[in-house]
Amino acid sequence: MYIGVDLGGTNIAVGIVDDNGNIIEKGSVKTLKERPTDEIVFDMARLSKELLKKTGIEMSQIKAIGIGCPGTINVETGEVVYSNNIPMEHYMMADKLKEYTGKAVYIDNDANCAALGEYAVNGQGAKTFVLVTLGTGVGGGVILDGKVMHGFNFAGGELGHMTLVSGGKKCTCGKEGCLEVYASATALIEQTQEAITKNPDSLMAQLAKDNGGVTGRTAFDAMNKGDAAAKAVVEQYARYLADGLVSFENIFQPEIIAIGGGVSNAGEALFEPVREYIDKVRFNKFMPKTKVVKALLGNDAGIIGAAMVARAADV
Repeated sequence: MYIGVDLGGTNIAVGIVDDNGNIIEKGSVKTLKERPTDEIVFDMARLSKELLKKTGIEMSQIKAIGIGCPGTINVETGEVVYSNNIPMEHYMMADKLKEYTGKAVYIDNDANCAALGEYAVNGQGAKTFVLVTLGTGVGGGVILDGKVMHGFNFAGGELGHMTLVSGGKKCTCGKEGCLEVYASATALIEQTQEAITKNPDSLMAQLAKDNGGVTGRTAFDAMNKGDAAAKAVVEQYARYLADGLVSFENIFQPEIIAIGGGVSNAGEALFEPVREYIDKVRFNKFMPKTKVVKALLGNDAGIIGAAMVARAADV
């Protein structure tokens, strides 16, 4: 058995995971990311011990612990080189959690962990697999021959920061025109709000008012009820996303691209136009095609992936 820790800007999620990637028990606590990082890691250890006590499992039965953490991670040393989501620089997180638990600890980028976890259950034996997550930003990871692609400096796989529109909207990374500022849930909400401002009498505007504001579902819900303005929002958003996915397909030629994050819950209302556009413009028209599917694990992907990082390192 392994422990997987998914460290997010809002919550620390921890799970006890068996050798096959099944979660035995899980729980979460608030990250409170502005406090000293040692306190955050202490809460990882505390929650891990609470879950073990709850299940009657001894720490001695845990083979290793894995952490998924935002930012650039040196997977060889266990160092968080830099994270802007949870402010850290050159922090030896793996060593600190080992100090608190007495177990071997391994760490990777949180999106890489999610990709590895999703691959374990949704990879269908693919040699090349890409996970794209649509949340506050656009995250993801690339699996090549069953292993995470890290790049020479451990910063590879930043899928959300490919340029989609040269000279486009400013991204939080400092660059302009990143996929993230056009295809994230945050971007979709902004696009919906802009459309509501232009179409104040639309059903989309009424839904937003009734539900206390715009969410990532507003445009989809209004489109499903026949709102033309909402349909235009969804079509444009799907085009932005599909353009990014086409680039990933052309670069990696993966057997599978899995889409996760909250926006993916729109289902075929999102996936159908995305697949249609990819079919029209993909470079590879005469060979087997990449499948675009919905990610299956939801919020558990990070926990399971972190545990899989520990399992892979422990072998």
